[in-house]
Amino acid sequence: MTTSLLLSLLFSFVLLASAANFNRDIDVTWGDGRGKILENGNLLTLALDKFSGSGFQSKNQYLFGKIDMNIKLVPGNSAGTVTTYYLRSEGSTWDEIDFEFLGNLSGDPYIVHTNVYTQGKGDKEQQFYLWFDPTKDFHTYSLLWNPQRIIFSVDGTPIREFKNLESMGVAFPKSQPMRVYSSLWNADDWATRGGLVKTDWSKAPFTAAYRNYKADACVWSSGKSSCSSTSPSQNSWLSQELDITSQQRLKWVQKNYMIYNYCTDTKRFPQGLPKECSVH
Repeated sequence: MTTSLLLSLLFSFVLLASAANFNRDIDVTWGDGRGKILENGNLLTLALDKFSGSGFQSKNQYLFGKIDMNIKLVPGNSAGTVTTYYLRSEGSTWDEIDFEFLGNLSGDPYIVHTNVYTQGKGDKEQQFYLWFDPTKDFHTYSLLWNPQRIIFSVDGTPIREFKNLESMGVAFPKSQPMRVYSSLWNADDWATRGGLVKTDWSKAPFTAAYRNYKADACVWSSGKSSCSSTSPSQNSWLSQELDITSQQRLKWVQKNYMIYNYCTDTKRFPQGLPKECSVH
């Protein structure tokens, strides 16, 4: 067998190994049975009732990667509930890359809340409506994290880009490995219209569903990365950036569906907007 064929077969195996199986890749970490892995590892559900929510985390830690998850959000009157999907490191000065889905009354749109934390400091919120009903079917929510940028995407359409602007003195998460987390919990003190709309427990249990978890990522284990610096071409996402078409789609989303941007909130930052706002 030639060396090139062997490498090709090994690479194919790596790709196959990254296919979703929740039994292999995920630990349900809390919820006392409210988080369930079903269909031979192909489906995961989280439930929330008046006693508890539920959550899970990835078995692996990652230092850079492209994480995809198909999620079907809580249907009907989901006011007061929050479904989260995020990357986070450990410790008191953690890094974090956040998707949060804020529930609403039947017929009113979900709010997609995004944030980036570095060394325990966030305050970089952007919020969006979606251009579809996220409770009717599964949709793909993706986090691309490489040394140059973070890109939040929905069904392949970018909704937010956070660039590495360390050259301007803006902190960027790049040294702490993170796990993937998700949870469904009650946050009716703030989630819907600032806490004005409370959770209707007569509609419980509330359920969110997950499929097709995929982590094209550098696994961090025992202080080492699984990604080889000698073969970066196998990990195209490590240098991925938005092409012209993607930039246009990002602008379309931000023009038509963005409902909050910290970079325009002058009341919140009376001493001046954060440095990155001059570029982002």
